[in-house]
Amino acid sequence: MAKVIHLKKGLDIKLKGAPLEIIGKATQSELIGFVPEHFAGIIPKPVAKPGDKLKVGSVLFVDKNCPELRIVSPVSGELVAINRGERRKILDIVIKNDFKMEQEIFPTIDWKNASDKEVKQMLLSLGLFAFIKQRPYDIVANPNDQPKAIFISTFDTAPLAPDYTFILKDQVADFQAGITALSTLAPVSVGIKAGNGIFDGLKNATLHYFKGAHPAGNVGVQINNVNPVNKGEVVWTINPQEVLFIGRYVNKGTLDFSKLVASTGSEVTTPAYYPSIVGSPITPIVKANVSQGISLRYISGNVLSGEKITENGFLNPFHSQISVIPEGDDNHELFGWIMPRWDKFSNSGTYFTKLVQFLNPKKTFEADARLLGGERHMIMSGEYDSVLPMDIYPEFLIKAIIANDIDKMEALGIYEIAPEDVALCEFVCSSKVPLQKIVREGLDMLRKEMN
Repeated sequence: MAKVIHLKKGLDIKLKGAPLEIIGKATQSELIGFVPEHFAGIIPKPVAKPGDKLKVGSVLFVDKNCPELRIVSPVSGELVAINRGERRKILDIVIKNDFKMEQEIFPTIDWKNASDKEVKQMLLSLGLFAFIKQRPYDIVANPNDQPKAIFISTFDTAPLAPDYTFILKDQVADFQAGITALSTLAPVSVGIKAGNGIFDGLKNATLHYFKGAHPAGNVGVQINNVNPVNKGEVVWTINPQEVLFIGRYVNKGTLDFSKLVASTGSEVTTPAYYPSIVGSPITPIVKANVSQGISLRYISGNVLSGEKITENGFLNPFHSQISVIPEGDDNHELFGWIMPRWDKFSNSGTYFTKLVQFLNPKKTFEADARLLGGERHMIMSGEYDSVLPMDIYPEFLIKAIIANDIDKMEALGIYEIAPEDVALCEFVCSSKVPLQKIVREGLDMLRKEMN
């Protein structure tokens, strides 16, 4: 039997609105949009202009510092707008979908016998390389680097997260083809939830089995427990559905950016999986499928590490989940935290949550978007360390980032971490410190200094 890595630290937050294992119906949107900020580390330089006719695979923009790094159109149609903000910063690029899905023609290669240079060049030309991220810095990978490994996590333990077993069960052949192509670039490591059998037969990869609460499914946690990143080293990561993009092209010779997106949360009428395409707005999925008459928070991603968007906002290309919860701005509770709160989740003993879960392990809770307090001085209480199964000292690392102490940041593990890895620490933080924002700013500062 394969060795299982047991992670003892972590916390599962059981919320209402988990997706049912059904695929709902959603119309394809007429407008497709890309927000360059979603591709962290890229300085966008537009290639296409408003009015240009596009095909699937037409280049929208490239990285100013690495022009071979392309972001391409997932549909055919017309580029209708490049919206800019202050200092002409590109806010989003909008495409009008003609629903014909005409494809750009690319040179072909023999994927089975291709060299690493040929595979990398092909992925760059197709615009698929932009979906590969790297540690350190949690940015789009630099194609000029040589990673020591490529990591893929096939499960997500975040609240209401999509089940990749359900998503991939009929697409294992494409998933395998994507892994095989990636294995020519570097050794591939695949993280699998213990007991999940559909990935046992994967080839051209090293399989690692994990058991534990969230954040066991985070690729950063898996890297830390399998092959930690040291100074001067680089590892690449890619999400399962983005591996499918590669595998589909290998097997079928066409670019297909379609994916299943889980619509989740207590305010979703029918939480399920809905067909979508990279760059789509969430409107076709949430329209007429959410509670009415109350203020709602729409989140691209999960409630811990996702980002707030509007009801017609564009889904982050790296996300496979939409979360909808109450905003909570109309909720005024008598005595606040003093009340016993039998129906509110808490990791501490402030509420009776743990007793309720002990009596009813399947109990789920509702959550809204309120912070319920203000930011205070950080207390060295060990809260972060109790939920982060990584061999680092998170409280000391956060303080080093705040102090801009690069030497301490390096010594305390800044190269291994990403904002999503401290999302759970942020949830349990009694001081309500914005840890993800601090880590993102620390990574950006460190990258600027090192380059």
